[in-house]
Amino acid sequence: MGDYINFNGNIVRSDQPVITTESRGFRYGDGIFETMRVTAGSIIFSEYHFDRLFSGIQLLQFEQPAFFTREVLAQQINDLCKRNNHQASARVRLVVFRGKGGLYDPENHIPNYVIESWPLAGDNSDIEKEGLTIDIFPDARKSTDIFSNLKSNNYLPYAMGALYAKKNGLNDCFILNSHGRICDSTIANIFCIKDKIIFTPGLSEGCVSGVMRRYLFASLLAAGFTVQEKEMEPAWLQTADEIFLTNAIFGIRWVEYWRDQSFQNKITSSIHQRFIKNID
Repeated sequence: MGDYINFNGNIVRSDQPVITTESRGFRYGDGIFETMRVTAGSIIFSEYHFDRLFSGIQLLQFEQPAFFTREVLAQQINDLCKRNNHQASARVRLVVFRGKGGLYDPENHIPNYVIESWPLAGDNSDIEKEGLTIDIFPDARKSTDIFSNLKSNNYLPYAMGALYAKKNGLNDCFILNSHGRICDSTIANIFCIKDKIIFTPGLSEGCVSGVMRRYLFASLLAAGFTVQEKEMEPAWLQTADEIFLTNAIFGIRWVEYWRDQSFQNKITSSIHQRFIKNID
């Protein structure tokens, strides 16, 4: 992380404490976050990120003060990247959370926020030569309610799934929903290709409403690809021809091994070349 963070509009040292134990964000995970890529001082897919952020803020019943706008946040993100010398290529995390209060008596509903930045090496111009090795995280089921599509600060299934992946020598894990179907991975949305049709779980399956998912779904349809939302049973996934994951930071990564199945990336590579390589 950089030497500085932004806390509620003020740039402070990253080692300066800014959150107390009274914070509802700390106590209850009461908030949401966005992870964005900044390249050459520009937030990639900024419109999509702020659409999702402000939809979540409304759903979580925050107030929206006049100073808390897309334009102000975008400027503060760029100012922080510049202060940390990360403006060439950076990963930025914007966390919004409710302030002090107990479960039934929040002090107010004005959003508190923290912005952090990290430098990113390289870009997404080439798809990785080696694919991912993935399995299912067996110990959690994600709900399919109105909050499921948010990038919530209550991130426990994903956090534990990531620990499971690391412990078992995996690159990532698929997360199951309450129906036992695959909804996404710990850090990405999932797409599968079978018989030249591209499938992805619908938002009703509980997956995070991914920015790259939104962009790619629309771009593929506009380009004439057949793209469908599908309920993905784990057994069905093993019949796929190709599997790839998407998020706003890495773009596309292809899955080489899923349990005892191995996959190629011929169509995935062409999708990457056409829709991801030159994003800026």
